[in-house]
Amino acid sequence: MSGKIQDSTRHHEVGHEREVIDLTKDLAGHYQDNLFDPTDEELRTLRRVSDKIPFRAFLVIIIELCERFTYYGLTAVFQDYVQYGPDSEIPGGLDLGQIGATALSNYFSFWYIIDRFPRTFQAYVTPIFGAIIADQYLGKYKTICYFAIIYFIGQLILLGTSVPASIRKGYSLWGYIVATITIGLGAGGIKSNVSPLVAEQAPSIKRYIRIEPDGERVIVDPAITTQRIFMYFYLGINIGSLSALATPNLRAHVGYWAAFLLPTCAFILGSIALVMGRRLYIVRPPEGSVIVKAFQALWVAAWNGFDMDAAKPSRELAEYFYSTHFIGPAIIRLRTYFNPFNITVTFENLISQAGEMELGNTPNDLLINIDPIALVIFIPIFDRFLYPYLRRIGIRFLPITRITYGFFSASIGMAYTAILEHVIYSTGPCYIHLTESCPQNNIGVWTQSGIYVLIAISEIFTSITGLEYAFTKAGPSMKSFVMSLYLFTMAGGSLISLALSYVSSPPKILWMYTAISIVAFAGGIAFWICFRHLNEKEDDMNALEASSIQPMHITHEKSTSNAAL
Repeated sequence: MSGKIQDSTRHHEVGHEREVIDLTKDLAGHYQDNLFDPTDEELRTLRRVSDKIPFRAFLVIIIELCERFTYYGLTAVFQDYVQYGPDSEIPGGLDLGQIGATALSNYFSFWYIIDRFPRTFQAYVTPIFGAIIADQYLGKYKTICYFAIIYFIGQLILLGTSVPASIRKGYSLWGYIVATITIGLGAGGIKSNVSPLVAEQAPSIKRYIRIEPDGERVIVDPAITTQRIFMYFYLGINIGSLSALATPNLRAHVGYWAAFLLPTCAFILGSIALVMGRRLYIVRPPEGSVIVKAFQALWVAAWNGFDMDAAKPSRELAEYFYSTHFIGPAIIRLRTYFNPFNITVTFENLISQAGEMELGNTPNDLLINIDPIALVIFIPIFDRFLYPYLRRIGIRFLPITRITYGFFSASIGMAYTAILEHVIYSTGPCYIHLTESCPQNNIGVWTQSGIYVLIAISEIFTSITGLEYAFTKAGPSMKSFVMSLYLFTMAGGSLISLALSYVSSPPKILWMYTAISIVAFAGGIAFWICFRHLNEKEDDMNALEASSIQPMHITHEKSTSNAAL
């Protein structure tokens, strides 16, 4: 047996001369050996699979699940807490009325552009701040820890000022204002860093050949691993969002302090997971934010009469700026095309539509929870069955294709909504003349279920893939910042929805649904035309991600050994 280890490279029997992968350390500091580097022919022909998801990645997912449980649980009762007083028919806390509640909601939106219904990702202002701190100074893990402390302080303030004694003494108003500032700041710092942190827990950074138990040779592709991690990540978010079902019941039967206590306890559990995994997590040190460097260059130029020549970077810095890894702006440009998709997943009008239907004992805002429930059901199906089946029959279903299908699914969902609205208007006893005295027509509200299922499918194709794309295609020093900008651009869909609010009433809303369906379909076509060429570059761009992280003892050599090791 003539196998041997020389420096950091292992030799493998393959029957012919070929290049072998380096015996290098992965991000966790473990050696990756027995790994064949796939050839171009193998990249074209072999099936691609995910690596095993490590326990440390699930710990990060638990952290996000608990944070989302906290956020949705708190915000589910904010409107009633602010609008009503303790002696109102609907008990509240601040007694500011609808105008006051709306004003405080708008103030809160400055920090944390809020969607009061169970959605999975929102656009924020504060994540940009948290992203710069992580990329430039602290790294993702430490930034999450510090902002989690801020978040928890806000929860304690909110909890302490929501007990009946504090409400009677008038502490609840200022407690709410201070708490929402700190919660919004803390959540923003966590949000921009937790999604790249979970993806960085992938066990390998390079493609390699693996022999399956049945003898099949497959390519273990880090891109597929990242896709799976984000599927689980999104699953955790939607499980957490179901807290919006629990806290309103606690508010009604116990009190606001109990409704705020449950999310606080969930956050404590997430913090325990954060601390437990501190020795397990793969933590990349901060490399210096590109954004900070850019502002530093502008500052030097300004002090020299806006002479940009005075701020010329060194050759190394120039290469850093203009290397192929610096593609954050391209990702944001891609993300802005999502706005036609975003306006299909705002649920306020669907709640109003449910109010026009026969409810029975079903609250008109209950069905919005079908969306996260459908995601909890469909994400494992897509991850374990649909995507692997497509890869097995030779269909890779690359990111740009998946996103395009997401547009089309959202378009079908809005077409379903428009047709349902037409059926509502065509059904008695009120027909199109819906009033307070005749508010509902005889069509069951559960007919709406199909809308939420279609929207959930579109989110799997588009939202999850978008997160995956933003992470894998951003340079190492821009992961958090690009993710924060990716989230921030989602505000565009909310602004479009706001602009359409003047037609959000019967019967004009029927044509609004129709128009959104058409726009989403056209957006999908435009997206495909503009970005389909990126599918052809997918492997090359993913290879940049691996090459941007320099492993130890990089060597390549040819092997003609007949030994297995």
